[in-house]
Amino acid sequence: MSKQNATVRPRISLMASGELRDALTAIEEGKGPAAIAALMAIDAASWQAIEHRLAIVVGSDLRALLLGAAGGIQEAQALG
Repeated sequence: MSKQNATVRPRISLMASGELRDALTAIEEGKGPAAIAALMAIDAASWQAIEHRLAIVVGSDLRALLLGAAGGIQEAQALG
C-alpha cells in the first residue's frame, strides 16, 4: 500500500521562521514598521503552514495572536 494518500503537513521555510521571529522581536521592541516588513517577507506557502500550526496549537490565527501579544506588551509597559 502506498503512502500517496497520506496528508502532507505544510512546511514553514527556514527563512520564514526567521522573519516571524524578527517580527515578534520588533513588536516587543515597539517597532511596528519593522514588524510589518518582516511579516510581508514571509512566502505564501509558509504563511499557510504558520496559520495551520497556530490553529492547532493556539486555536487562533496570527492576527489574533499578534494583537494579544501587543496588548500584553502595552500592559507590561504601563506597569513598568
